[in-house]
Amino acid sequence: MLKLPLAVWIANAAARLAGSYGDVTRQAKAADCSRQTIYDHTQKVQAAVAAEHAGGPTHAELIQENERLRHENARLWDWLAQTIEFPPGKRHEFTVTAAAMGLSLNQVLVLLAILMGTQARPGRSTVQRWVKAAGQKATCVLKGLDRRCRPLILVGCLDEIFFHGRPVLVGVEPASMTWFLGHKADDRTGVTWCRHVQGWTALQYVLADAGTGLQAGIALVQRQRCEGQQTPLENGLDVFHTVREGQRALSQTWNQVEALWEGAEAAARRVERAWHRTGDTRGVATAAAAAWKEVEAAFARYEAAEAGWARAKAALRVFRPDGRLNDRPLAQQQIAAALPHLSGRHWSKVRGFLQSEPTLTFLDRLHRQLQQAEPDAELREALVRLWWLRRQRPRGAQGGEIAGAGHVAHLVQQVACQRMDAQWAASYRRVSGVLRQTVRASSAVECMNSVLRMHQARHRTVTQGLLDLKRLHWNCRAFREGKRRGRCPYEHLGLKLPSYHFWSVLQMPVDEAA
Repeated sequence: MLKLPLAVWIANAAARLAGSYGDVTRQAKAADCSRQTIYDHTQKVQAAVAAEHAGGPTHAELIQENERLRHENARLWDWLAQTIEFPPGKRHEFTVTAAAMGLSLNQVLVLLAILMGTQARPGRSTVQRWVKAAGQKATCVLKGLDRRCRPLILVGCLDEIFFHGRPVLVGVEPASMTWFLGHKADDRTGVTWCRHVQGWTALQYVLADAGTGLQAGIALVQRQRCEGQQTPLENGLDVFHTVREGQRALSQTWNQVEALWEGAEAAARRVERAWHRTGDTRGVATAAAAAWKEVEAAFARYEAAEAGWARAKAALRVFRPDGRLNDRPLAQQQIAAALPHLSGRHWSKVRGFLQSEPTLTFLDRLHRQLQQAEPDAELREALVRLWWLRRQRPRGAQGGEIAGAGHVAHLVQQVACQRMDAQWAASYRRVSGVLRQTVRASSAVECMNSVLRMHQARHRTVTQGLLDLKRLHWNCRAFREGKRRGRCPYEHLGLKLPSYHFWSVLQMPVDEAA
């Protein structure tokens, strides 16, 4: 705020610059200010005049420019509040993680364009170079991690999946869902399978389908271990494929009934037309009667096949309907009784599966492990019964009422176990662990194949590096739901790592991974 008017400033400057001796003193008295103030006003007036005639922006222009910059600064702050921090390192991590999750390069580029804009996002060649380098690094890291996992992989589910005609050999540990084998091979012969399975020396039990090459490879590994006097490898035939083939054969049997039924109905319509036209139905009536007899015979065969398949399928379960443990002699007896009812060419594969010795390997292994967990046969049987009863409890009652023996049967059995042995709880934990980890189907590897099929639909080609990148991401990815939720496969397996974060593990030095 000015204390003196601008005219006084100009007069003070005139007295200083153009006045004679004594004019400064007289002007100071007239303006009621000091001589120093006159000197200061003189400098400021000279500077203002020089700036006005120097050819630069005027004061009004500077004010207008300042206001424009103020608005631009406010807009930039608003944009900053809506943006995310996405430095080059994060872009690299985002790209590699998206590729490991199964997104194609085109999909990754679309997402980067949404986050950064089309002009700012990296090019396709850059993204492809990042993914390729990450795949090569994942291959090196997995070599070390696989060496550390070998003593921990005791059970494996094996299968293969095809990527554009090339087989990918897949192996999964079912308890932790650790993907321990993922190799893109030239073929799926027994020699190829043997070469990739024999390195997992701690494997005690494998589950697989009846594929010729896969079974031949398992047989080769078993022979090598026998000759080298190593721990024998047990082979179990996957129950999942047996049940699926049985359901398919039963459906085909019913389709035959439906076809004969439709033929008999057509014959009946011909009888009706002949009656209305000529009244003579002798020929067509005989044919219709024969057709309905074929329907009755086919329906009887279907009922027999349905009952026989239900009996055979029950032989593949861990528990009998009465809650007692199943075993090989009883299961074989049930299968032998069911086989005569499973006649026909479409049942031939199912009959072969049911009569194969590896089909019931899971029962032999179950009884052996239970005997090791609890040597006392009477207590072991009681604990198994308790485990089964706890899983037969009704899940809920209408109106909140609790009624029925199902709610208290396990409590009665628990008291019986307590009376047998005061340390029953420790034995029960061991028995429960064996029962919970009993594996009779390779559903784990089928689950992994489902994940790979999703990737197969998005990638034109899958290199070994990209396959290793996906395998590392799967093993470091925490489950979001289910009994494994909150932890990743490596954690469930018992592999100790400084961090289980995918990007951190991928950046891990190779010597540290080993």
